[in-house]
Amino acid sequence: MADGVFGVGVASGDPLPDGVILWTRLAPKPTEGGGMPARDVPVDWQIATDESFRSVVRAGTQNAQAAYAHSVHVDVRGLDPGHDYFYRFRAGTVLSPVGRTRTAAAPGSGPQAASGQLSFALASCQDFQNGYWAAFDAIAADHPDLVVHVGDYIYEYDPDSRFPDRRHTTPRTPGLDQLQTLADYRDRYGQYKADPALQAAHRAAPWIVTWDDHEVENNYAGLVDEAGDTGARHQDPAAFARQRAAAYQAYYEHMPIRAQLNPGSPDLRIYRRLTFGSLVTFNVMDTRQYRTPVPEPAPQGIGAAALGADNTAGTMAGAEQERWLRAGLDASRTRWNIIAQQTMMAQLDGQLPAGSGQLLTNLDQNDGYRPYRRRLLSGVRDSHASNPIVLSGDLHCAWVNDLRVDFDRPETPAVAAEFVCTSISSAFFLVSDDFVRANNDRLNPHVRYFRGDRRGYTRIRITPQECRAEMRTVTDLSSRDSPVTTDAIYVVEDGIPTAQPA
Repeated sequence: MADGVFGVGVASGDPLPDGVILWTRLAPKPTEGGGMPARDVPVDWQIATDESFRSVVRAGTQNAQAAYAHSVHVDVRGLDPGHDYFYRFRAGTVLSPVGRTRTAAAPGSGPQAASGQLSFALASCQDFQNGYWAAFDAIAADHPDLVVHVGDYIYEYDPDSRFPDRRHTTPRTPGLDQLQTLADYRDRYGQYKADPALQAAHRAAPWIVTWDDHEVENNYAGLVDEAGDTGARHQDPAAFARQRAAAYQAYYEHMPIRAQLNPGSPDLRIYRRLTFGSLVTFNVMDTRQYRTPVPEPAPQGIGAAALGADNTAGTMAGAEQERWLRAGLDASRTRWNIIAQQTMMAQLDGQLPAGSGQLLTNLDQNDGYRPYRRRLLSGVRDSHASNPIVLSGDLHCAWVNDLRVDFDRPETPAVAAEFVCTSISSAFFLVSDDFVRANNDRLNPHVRYFRGDRRGYTRIRITPQECRAEMRTVTDLSSRDSPVTTDAIYVVEDGIPTAQPA
């Protein structure tokens, strides 16, 4: 077995009180189809209480199946709640790197960690071509209990980078600026996952992941491809269903996720709920697979705010998932209740130029589906779930927001706080910082914090008393070793649904 067989690293995810998913993929040539023979290969795995593996508590063998790009998903059970573990794989005589993982606290028990807290990193949007990933090295150095990734793990665009070693893999049909085949998606994931900083962040902690749009195609909705596509880029729903099936399979093959893949199907349920003792519940949503199309195709999604207000039939989550979320909130007994989803929940209206003209918004965000958002936030309020917090990404800039059922009535009480992480590396692309700030002062008073000129992640610590969020920023994307510093800290106190500067 080639020494580079574990070229895309190891990972763990979806922790339960008694178990966790362990993941790897055998891929000595990750950007060239993997480089493995067209047969299944047995892979041994071990999980231990110590990094030197003197105390192995579970072990076994699982085939890396050629049909699934020689990926391995081991759903380990029989572990102790709230404990650190170490894991590794072996293919032939080759040992993988060692990863650290952690189980969730037992149901109804106290806080996740002995120190009375749960720490995690919130991340999204890692465009490989736009720069290096010092943010992931910083996440690894934090040694969090979890990493929560809310989408855009890969980007589908053609090769085009100012960094010679960051040019995307070339798809089978170049020129479309999108991936289409299973081989295309596998090679792109192989390129991303070969990055040493991303591998370090995966080795450091278990991940909870969900996708957004770029794992398939920019701004897709359900079985409708990117709004405004024409010519060879445009696909009818049947053709797009085949592309989505390929994209979803590649996502499953490369993620430490507990899901049931039906190969060839354009459907894959990934919305799910994970609970950490009596401290916190994560409701992990999928707002792409089931969403209705935007109310009107528009360049970069920007259109009249009235279109979102009139979108009474629109949904980002689908009726079944909306009911699932409300039922989970109604039944929750944890101190904190997190809704991890993709696009910013808070209203963000603007005028161009500021102070005049038509009221505009990003229709691809929740603003394009305002009746849906009102339903969702009304459900959060009426469920009386304790301390709801919304986590979001997508916009490539960091925000802290108060969430209201009716954003046009700022005198009404907030029902939850929202933390939006900036991107790991993707560029801020909508409007200038000055434009956003000018409009926020008048039109969006619920915005507590905004920064669009830096990349990074959000570091969050939850205790029974508070949820503390640190906006972490990378100084220079052109340096693998760039410093990462804290730009601001906001706190949500137990029983108070708004964020305040620390």
